[in-house]
Amino acid sequence: MKTPPSVELVLIKLLLKYSSYKEYSRYVKIPAAMKEIKMLYHTLDALHTQHPDVDKTPDELSSMVFISYPSMREPERKLILDLIERLSSINVSEDVLQDLVDSIRVRAETHTLALKALEVSEGRDSLESLREIFKRIDQPVQSITTYEKNFITDDLFELEKHTIMGEGLRWRLNCLNLSLGPLRVGDFGFIFARPESGKTTFLADQCTHMAGQTNKPIIWFNNEEQGQKVRLRMYQAALGIRADELWADKQRVMDQYREVTKGNLQLYDDKAIHRKDVELIIEAKQPALVIFDQIDKIEGFQADRPDLVYGRIYQWARELAKNQCAIIGVCQADGHGEGVQWLTMNHVSEAKTRKQAEADWILGIGKSNEVNTESVRFLNISKNKLLGDNECDPNLRHGRFEVFIKPQVARYEDIEYTNLED
Repeated sequence: MKTPPSVELVLIKLLLKYSSYKEYSRYVKIPAAMKEIKMLYHTLDALHTQHPDVDKTPDELSSMVFISYPSMREPERKLILDLIERLSSINVSEDVLQDLVDSIRVRAETHTLALKALEVSEGRDSLESLREIFKRIDQPVQSITTYEKNFITDDLFELEKHTIMGEGLRWRLNCLNLSLGPLRVGDFGFIFARPESGKTTFLADQCTHMAGQTNKPIIWFNNEEQGQKVRLRMYQAALGIRADELWADKQRVMDQYREVTKGNLQLYDDKAIHRKDVELIIEAKQPALVIFDQIDKIEGFQADRPDLVYGRIYQWARELAKNQCAIIGVCQADGHGEGVQWLTMNHVSEAKTRKQAEADWILGIGKSNEVNTESVRFLNISKNKLLGDNECDPNLRHGRFEVFIKPQVARYEDIEYTNLED
């Protein structure tokens, strides 16, 4: 006697109907251990994406899965065929669809909860992170027809409350507070500069200042410089001290660093960071800010041309920002930016317009090759769609600012600003 089909297989049968797929697919999480069922679901996902508005059949799914996985081994092929046969024989009412989706979602969330509980027990995360997961578990799957919260109010007082009066993360550099204003959920932008221009110092300086302003983590995804070196730059920037001062009284320095940053700065170091890694970590951590250094090296994107790949990366980052937190990307300026003070969008490496189009704000860090300018950097806001706040200066939305860089203490320092509008 055959065992009953799994909940996941029943769900795939119900999601053959396009209207059901459209409404509930966003909630589906197939466990990695169910390899063959995961293959079926990914194939169904591709079918619906390529041919929307049309219901699919088990036979169509069967044909497509073998095309999608041409190197499938014979044991896997037999398992897939058996699953398709069982899929065809499943007869279940759509009335149970929402309950099935919710049960799968809850199982996935409880798995995340178990992993997070281990981190909390070892002192690597806070109890608040567990509470956030509990909140998600308690939120049932909703039909699209109930999504009234997605409609934006026309109440001007409410709009002010959630935009220019809404809380955000302020910069250590006052010139950026005057120009860009605070970073909030939904804000995505990037900085770019030539190599050895002070990008890591800039990030360490600003994010250590922001870490003390929130009770949520700030996650720095590092796939560029050695992770230990980046962490030490964070120490210097947070406390404004030289490298040799780190070791004079290690316990005191560490205590001061954790007090200043509130333990919120988390550095994820991997030379091959995949988009799925990022999505899972953000879902588990619920950060206030994410930094990608370097964003162009995030894996998991494909296209016929490099600029199209980068366009997809930046579009993905923008969507993450809209749904999760503020995001800062980091990329390079091309060779034409060497020795240029005021870098513009035209100096962004490996890009025509796709990178620039996705960003809410873009900041170029220029560096001159002239004598006696080694300690000066030139910040140019070449794009700014942020709303800012009441402290912003409208004349500086696209401002140009000369600032000092102090690499010995990993800090930038305001000099003065000029009202230079594009």
